[in-house]
Amino acid sequence: MSVSIKALVAHIKDGLKLAVPADYAGIAMETTREIIRQGRRNLHIVGVPTSGFQSELLIGAGCVATYESSALTMGEHNPPPQFTRAVKSGSVGLVDATCPAVHAALQASQKGIPFMPLRGIIGSDIVNHHPDWKVIQNPLTNEEDPVILIPAIQPDFSIFHAPMADKNGNIWVGRRRELVNMAQASKGALITVEKQFDGDLLEDETYAAGTLPALYVTDFCVLPGGSWPLGFWQGNGEDSAHLKQYCQMAQTEQGFNDYLNEYVLKEASHV
Repeated sequence: MSVSIKALVAHIKDGLKLAVPADYAGIAMETTREIIRQGRRNLHIVGVPTSGFQSELLIGAGCVATYESSALTMGEHNPPPQFTRAVKSGSVGLVDATCPAVHAALQASQKGIPFMPLRGIIGSDIVNHHPDWKVIQNPLTNEEDPVILIPAIQPDFSIFHAPMADKNGNIWVGRRRELVNMAQASKGALITVEKQFDGDLLEDETYAAGTLPALYVTDFCVLPGGSWPLGFWQGNGEDSAHLKQYCQMAQTEQGFNDYLNEYVLKEASHV
């Protein structure tokens, strides 16, 4: 059964590793605001394979100790002011990666194996900054054939926004298979949804193939509009005017704090 947003976020403790999807895949923005309201600290955020406004807010609010991803981008609203400030000051640790490497590391955890082999990044400078990535010779051939072993990433929780859940906690994610990968790679998943489905998603031929079973779901919250101000692929479009306003306000620390006080720390009225 659906829980409150406060109860959902209460699962998240200081220092945990959270996997979050790219802005186009369903961002749990009200969950993000509640994380800030509950004062979480020292989080390790994994952007799958990138992140944007969600991580920007968490970093600016002082919730993040480590950011691991291939990018943090706000698209046409770039550059993200708080992330830029954090990188320049060194207040947040960065673990740089590539999109295939992030997906491969999660797939390793999803499959219960310690690493996943990858080839495409051989020769890139990023390999030199990852002592945990091991370049080995392909053991199945005698010819020169190097591969990179990417260690598994196992987040404590995946958090995202999805179209719907049923009363049993099954979550419909449609074609967003990266959300399934994230949830199955993590120890648990905390999910907000637009609505509750009347029936069992796994017994419905229309929805079963795109459903994440409740086995992988820790808790969910029915929260229409929970991705605002970001767009949602099964709902409203992006609130571009609001994101532009954020970027203007967040150019200074005082402006960012004013934004938090107005749009984050107050009880939500837009969802």
